[in-house]
Amino acid sequence: MKAMQIEDYGSASDLKLVEVTQPDFSEDQILIKVGAAGVNPVDTYIRSGTNNYKATFPHTPGLDGAGTIEAVGSQVKGFEVGQRVYFSRTLTGSSAEFAVCATTHAFPLSDSLSFVEGACLGIPYTTAHRALFGRAHAQAGNHVLIHGATGAVGIASVQLALAAGMKVTASAGTDAGAELLTKQGVHCVIRHDEENHLAPYQSLETGFDVIIEMLANHNLDRDLKALAFGGTVAVIGNRGTVEINPRDLMAKDAAVVGVALANVKPNELKRIAQSMKPLFDKGVLKPIVRKEYSLTELPNAHKDILKSGALGNLVVTINA
Repeated sequence: MKAMQIEDYGSASDLKLVEVTQPDFSEDQILIKVGAAGVNPVDTYIRSGTNNYKATFPHTPGLDGAGTIEAVGSQVKGFEVGQRVYFSRTLTGSSAEFAVCATTHAFPLSDSLSFVEGACLGIPYTTAHRALFGRAHAQAGNHVLIHGATGAVGIASVQLALAAGMKVTASAGTDAGAELLTKQGVHCVIRHDEENHLAPYQSLETGFDVIIEMLANHNLDRDLKALAFGGTVAVIGNRGTVEINPRDLMAKDAAVVGVALANVKPNELKRIAQSMKPLFDKGVLKPIVRKEYSLTELPNAHKDILKSGALGNLVVTINA
């Protein structure tokens, strides 16, 4: 089969198309013919060995994807050959024609979604769901700020919050991003490229019940000042350190919680997938695909995913 691989930690340009043996799978695993592979920032961290991520080599990037089950292990139950699935944390890398996955990390793909759309679900929607409901305990009627809302996780957070009956304020850094959020039905769009964009919300009366934060090292201090009483900041993304005043937490009985998908146990992953599937079936949740790449264009996708001004998901098409 064809796969994109790298021989050691390195840059995106070191990724090469190779012909390799189709991967073996054990009795409790499934082999998936990959239709499309999702591209997420974590893929670049693993490839380059940054942020404490490690890989074994040769390494095939990609945790997320969607496709058709090609074969199942003898002990596998609940999955069958020919079934459409999406998956996350594949064991052999999704930037290949075939990938092996544990049954705990593969889920039925809604008939309403293509493989390209399905490749956007694993990390973005699961992370957004856990941040909102599992960590911040958001609920109908809450006023939620989704900071940096035009990326893959941001769009997923917007859609999930709106579907749950929350009042959603979301931030963008470009006119195109603001337009995208407006089309998604966001109640109020603010521009995080404006210096005092959170000033109107920095009181108990106007503050947010929940803030979903994608770049905590840049925003956390201002986020804390923009919380309502008992509010919570859920940190999904961070690229450095930040100084805060703990009194901003104390005065409001507020909280900051971390969100890391790697910490989620299989039972919770299954519950999250089951709760979202009816919303995908009905079109309430619908991934936004910004750009599609061919398999050999994976290096470009790895570069683009780290650029600012995201407008949805990046996807590599393989057998789509």
